[in-house]
Amino acid sequence: MRKVAKYRAKGRRIALNSVAVMVFVVAMFPVYWMVSTAFKTNDQIFTTEFIPFPTSFTFEHLDRVLSEGVAGNSIWLYLRNSAIVALGTVAVGAVFSLLAATAVARFRFKGRTSFLIALLVVQMIPAEALLIPLFLSVKRLGLYDQLLGLIVINVGLTLPFGIWMLRTFVASVPKSLEEAAWIDGASRMTAFWKVLFPLVAPGLVATSIFSFITAWNELIFALIIMSDSSGYTMPVALQFFFGQRGTDWGAIMASSTLMTIPVVVFFLLVQRRMVSGLVAGAVKG
Repeated sequence: MRKVAKYRAKGRRIALNSVAVMVFVVAMFPVYWMVSTAFKTNDQIFTTEFIPFPTSFTFEHLDRVLSEGVAGNSIWLYLRNSAIVALGTVAVGAVFSLLAATAVARFRFKGRTSFLIALLVVQMIPAEALLIPLFLSVKRLGLYDQLLGLIVINVGLTLPFGIWMLRTFVASVPKSLEEAAWIDGASRMTAFWKVLFPLVAPGLVATSIFSFITAWNELIFALIIMSDSSGYTMPVALQFFFGQRGTDWGAIMASSTLMTIPVVVFFLLVQRRMVSGLVAGAVKG
C-alpha cells in the first residue's frame, strides 16, 4: 500500500510539473518569438516557412532603431518618457493607495461601504469610456501635452486596484501590534512607519509592479494627451512602424525587445525586496 501511495504521489507530482512546464512554454513563446525575430533577417521574417531559430543573426534592425530613431526622435527619448510616467505613477500611486487603504481598513466612517463599492464600479468601467472626461479634465487643469497629465491619469486608473489590494494587507496586520507601540510611547505616525509599513511592504511592492506595467504599456491616453512627438511614450512610438506601404516587423520586434528590458529589470529588482519583506513581516508578526 505504501508503494502504491508513493507511486501515486510521484505520478501526481510529475503530472503537475508537466502542466507547469507546458504553461511556462506557452506563456514564454511569444516573448521568445519577439526576441528571435528582432535578430532575424528580412528574408527569414517574411518567409512562409516556420523558422523557430534564426539561421543567421543580424543586428540590422536593432542598429537602425538605435541610430535612426522613430519619427525624428531618438528611441532613448521615448524610453525616458515611459520611465518618467511609469515611475511617477508608482511613486504617487503608492502613497495615495497606502494611505487610503489604511484609512479604509483601520477606521470606521460614514460612507465607507459606498467608497469600497465605488472602487469596484470604477474597475469595471473600460478605460476607453473615460477617455473624453479625463481628456477634458486634464486640459482644464493645464496638463495637456505634459507627462504630468499622463501620470495623473495612470494614477487614477491604477489607484482602485492598489487600494483594494493594500486594504487586505493592512487588515491582516493585528491592530494589537500598533496598540503595543502606542503603549510604549510611540505616536500614531511612528507606529505607522515602524510597525505597519514594514508588514504591508510586500503588498505595496505587488501594487507597484502592477502600476508600473500598466503605465509602461498604456497607449490610448498617451496618444490622445500628447500632441508633440517629443512627449510620446514607447507604445505610441511603435505605431510609427505601421505604414501604408507595409509593416516593419524587424524594427517593431527590436523596439519591443528594448521596451521589455526595463520592465524585466524593474520586476527582478522589486521581487527581491518583496521576498525579503515577506520574510521580515513573518518574523515580526
